[in-house]
Amino acid sequence: MKILVGYKRVVDYNVRIQVKPDGTGVVTDGVKLSANPFDEIALEEALRLREKGVATEVVVATLAPSDAQAHLRNGLAMGANRAIHVVTDQAISPLTAAKALLKLIEKEQPDLVLLGKQAIDDDANQTAQMLATLWGRPQATFASHVEIADGHATVVREVDAGLETLKVQLPAVISVDLRLNEPRFIKLPDIMKAKSKPMETLPFADLGVSVSAGLQTLSYTPPAKRAKGVMVKDVAELVSALKAKGLL
Repeated sequence: MKILVGYKRVVDYNVRIQVKPDGTGVVTDGVKLSANPFDEIALEEALRLREKGVATEVVVATLAPSDAQAHLRNGLAMGANRAIHVVTDQAISPLTAAKALLKLIEKEQPDLVLLGKQAIDDDANQTAQMLATLWGRPQATFASHVEIADGHATVVREVDAGLETLKVQLPAVISVDLRLNEPRFIKLPDIMKAKSKPMETLPFADLGVSVSAGLQTLSYTPPAKRAKGVMVKDVAELVSALKAKGLL
């Protein structure tokens, strides 16, 4: 059984995001870039399935600029067998990412595709659903528990009303939530071993997928600064202050 894991590079979650002065995006020069936390959870789950004997191979794949090889080496150091780097310098929309991943699926023929439920840079939460639709295979999103047996995946997912259990036939697409697992700590010997693991590099153009998207981001603006708090002496003064601001 082969598992394909989407492994996106994003601005590290500890970094304070700054919008470029011209409003064309966020500042990434000199900023720490890391694996999307949800994708790390997806990779960890794939590795645990391999350790249980359910899977035999784990492949990580990313769509990123040419300098993202260190990011993929991190995935290999966690334990992935191989990596695929689709090189592109352009911004990739969820639909374009889904189409590109579909091309990799056609090439690799995985039995299971694991993705993070969303990336923390755009918070789109769309790629897994779009990929399953394009592939024509079942999907199970927001997984907090996964079991594989007899050609099926049993997935517990979190919904507004509580927990829902789905059983889907493989091959399938599963997107994972935070409570599925805790990614392992990467040790120095694993980092050294990762340097010798195979990494395939593909130009995005070779996939035959158009980068054009139906959605275009026109500008970025930072959130408005919070106003200072105001102390009031009593309820009457509070009501007057709210009326002055047009809130009542």
